[in-house]
Amino acid sequence: MDLQFTVNRDLCIQCGACVDDCPFHIIEMGDGSPVTNPTRVHHCIRCQHCLAVCPTAALSICGVNPEQSLPLPQSLPSGRQMEALIRGRRSVRFYKLEPLPSATIAEMLAIVANAPTGKNNRQCLFTVIEDQESMALLRQETLEGLRRAVAEKRLSEGLSYFRHVVTAWDQGRDIIFRNAPHLLMVSAPPTITTPDADMLIAMSYFELLAASMGIGTLWNAMIRWAFSVIEPDMYQRLGIPGDHVKGYALLFGFPAVHYPRTVQRDEALINRVRLH
Repeated sequence: MDLQFTVNRDLCIQCGACVDDCPFHIIEMGDGSPVTNPTRVHHCIRCQHCLAVCPTAALSICGVNPEQSLPLPQSLPSGRQMEALIRGRRSVRFYKLEPLPSATIAEMLAIVANAPTGKNNRQCLFTVIEDQESMALLRQETLEGLRRAVAEKRLSEGLSYFRHVVTAWDQGRDIIFRNAPHLLMVSAPPTITTPDADMLIAMSYFELLAASMGIGTLWNAMIRWAFSVIEPDMYQRLGIPGDHVKGYALLFGFPAVHYPRTVQRDEALINRVRLH
């Protein structure tokens, strides 16, 4: 396995931080600088902890330039800013017709690619709809699929409310997609360590990032439930592999509603444990 592991000897202070922090003990101190142990490199999960922990930016791995990393902690938001972000994020159900620039969506997905995954597998597939023609077609095909399911009496008791969704659609109200300009779905192979957790973490990171950028989002289970009764397979229509574990759908776009303050709902259910 070629890790492209390099050390700038002029910058390295031989502190051993990279050796101590390597989760799988792949790095050891060699003759004057850190080196990889050839008998252990196959354990590397490419987490880049060694690059991040190096105080002098002397170390590179996976071909990454440490000078292009953001400096910490000065680049981090304050605790108060994070509090406002978490308390202030809203489920947005009203969107402007203006789509986001494609470059903005690409930047957001690149940032969210840094979200944690089990064993750093990073196998989440981000399925995104950017153009408005595709969103309009998805809405139409989904509602017509639901209409057929209603007519053929294929809805279970728990999904019978979709009859009202179809009626509302005929009256000009989009209850499922909320006329949002964009859709994000995350899926993952069932063979990785933690597919369900990986997908939810990625979606949560995307939501908070979007909120920090003034972009509205809506977690949407209705799309998943609707897809479960529609024929043909809408996941296949979207190019999502059939064997993938399917996660939530997230609608997003510029919000058409403004919230000038946070809500107050701090009643956490807490189980404090003290073992003896």
